[in-house]
Parts: sequence; structure tokens; C-alpha cells
Amino acid sequence: MNEGASINELAPHRRLRRLELMITRRLDGLLHGDHLGLLPGIGSEPAGSREYRAGEDEVRRMDWSVTARTTVPHVRTVDADRELATWVLVDASASMDFGTAEFEKRELAVAAVAAVGFLTAGSGNRLGAHVVAPDGVRKYPARGGRTHILGLLKALLEAPRATPATADVALADAVDALARGVPRRGLMVVVSDFLDGLDSDGLGPEAPRWEQPLRRLAARHQVLAVQVGDPRERELPDVGLLTLVDPETGRRREVPTASRKLRERYADAARRQQEAITAALRRAGAAHLRLSTDRDWVADIVRHVHAQRRLARAHRKGVTA
Repeated sequence: MNEGASINELAPHRRLRRLELMITRRLDGLLHGDHLGLLPGIGSEPAGSREYRAGEDEVRRMDWSVTARTTVPHVRTVDADRELATWVLVDASASMDFGTAEFEKRELAVAAVAAVGFLTAGSGNRLGAHVVAPDGVRKYPARGGRTHILGLLKALLEAPRATPATADVALADAVDALARGVPRRGLMVVVSDFLDGLDSDGLGPEAPRWEQPLRRLAARHQVLAVQVGDPRERELPDVGLLTLVDPETGRRREVPTASRKLRERYADAARRQQEAITAALRRAGAAHLRLSTDRDWVADIVRHVHAQRRLARAHRKGVTA
């Protein structure tokens, strides 16, 4: 039995311990350094200015406004990266309670938060969360330490499930609330399927309602959008007459999946919907990490981190050229 399937059969505290071991054991051998590059960039908080020291300071950190005002060269000072504040916004709406492979999307979201928590854990680093639950947005303060991370993950596992009668909080409103609630610059991780807020058929051309709030969030913070999905959202199997239930509304519909033309139309619509979501996240300025319930999510995170490291190295070369 593979690791993902066995996790689902464990008690909550043992599931969390297995998640922690999976992340630390598999990632520690593949990713090195204190700052593992979930996003490119220096990720530091501006803290003031001081006079420029020739031969010691980088020209790219010149504070030109202070230099012009004082006529003396100054550079920006920053708080250390090791004091990183990471906030996660976790979508726990009804559409996340779906999965046809090793995980439900909700469980994959918890795994993604666990990876973010343990990857960013370190001296002075803190993790906080906003969870979009059926009874509103639950807020957990940013704190450091393994005990806090495990407590937060346990709360996510035990969060009540939404029902069709539940009035879910819109993802756009939750993103705006996160931006208002966290004024200091940090790393913002939004974990969702991003299906909320699309136009009537989900294919555009209207932008998703969460795009502008996410753009405002990215103007102040580094933003990573973790999109969780399931293979049945991309294509239908040929299983005859299939009854589908909308988890948001409870509406039921019978679909004749034996029709090849219908399956092709479904796959094409799913592809165009994904292209619309990807384009909206790119326009918003968010880094994009896709995870799927039928894939090795740890390997997907490793590939993402390595890609971000390449971007960071290319950025540094471009700045110093």
C-alpha cells in the first residue's frame, strides 16, 4: 500500500505525524538550505535606511528617495529573511470535499499547508491561517514552532464540512479579508480549487471574481496560489450512466458517459476552464503550484521549488548584469 492511501486510514494525530515524516524525510534530501524557495525574491521586510558603505553594500539596494533628500548615498535596510511570516488561506468550501483518487481535495489542501509549514519553519518564522469554513472565516494567529503547526493542521482536518444549504464565504471576500488582516509584508499562500467566483459556465471571458482581490494582495505580499484538483474534474470515465451531484448546490444530473462526443466536450471545456484560471492567476501576479489527488504531491512541490530557484538565480543575474 502506498503512503498516500495509508494516511487516510490513520487516526488524526497519526496522520499528522505521517505527513510530517513524509515531508521532512523526502524533502530534506532533495532541498537544501534554510530558505527553500517557495517563491523567488528576497522576501524581506523594509526596515529603514542607512548610509551607503562602498565595497560592502549592493547598489541595487540604494534608497534613492533618502539619497536625494540628504544628498548622501543611503541603502535600504531589511529585516532578516529568517523572520519570515507566512499566512495560508485555506478553502474548505463544499467543492473541496471531493476526490476520486488517493485523497479528497480537502485532504490534499491539508498536505499542502503541512508542506508550507514545515518548509518555512525555522528560527523566528511564524505561520498563521485563515480558513474558509461553513460558519465563516476562522482565523489562527501567526506563531512559530512545531506544536503550533501540528495544532493548526489538526484544526484543518477537523473543520466542519460544508453542505448544499451552507452559505459559503466567497473566495474573493476571504482574500480581501486576509489582505486587510495582515498589513506587514510576508508570504501569502492561497490553497483552493479556484472554482469559486468563475462566470456562469466557468470558461470566461469574464475574469474570476477573486482575480482583483488577489492582485491587490500580490501588490503588497509575495503570493503563492496552490490549486488542488482531481482527475475527474479534467475528464470523465466511460462508465455508462453517471449521476453527478453539485457539492455547492446539491443539484443532481445524470450524464451518459458512454458518449464519446460528450466526454470529448467535457475534456475540452475543462481544459479551457483551467486555461482561464491559470491566466487569471498570472495576471494577478501570483506564483502557481498545481497539485492533484492522483499525483505525487511531494514531487510536484519539489519541482515547483526547483523552478522558483531557477527564476531567482536568473533574476539575480539580471540585476547584477
